[in-house]
Amino acid sequence: MQATREFRGISKRLAVQYLENLGGKALDGSNRVEGDGWSASLDERKVNPVGAIRLNEVTVEFEGDAEVLEPLIENFAQKAIRAGG
Repeated sequence: MQATREFRGISKRLAVQYLENLGGKALDGSNRVEGDGWSASLDERKVNPVGAIRLNEVTVEFEGDAEVLEPLIENFAQKAIRAGG
């Protein structure tokens, strides 16, 4: 299974930390995190959702077994939403 999610208001560094707290290990200069039965590739950019407001947006491309990914993505999203507001 593959799934891509975008999260605004958090940094890639914080996203990597969340994934490590969920059982992963950072690789490749923190652009990739691997865990048991899953992996995630991360990219960060600035976006302008409205006017002059600029936010970080982290794109996470998850890959792995559906049984493992579904709860992982849900747990990660909960952490990211609380952090980013």
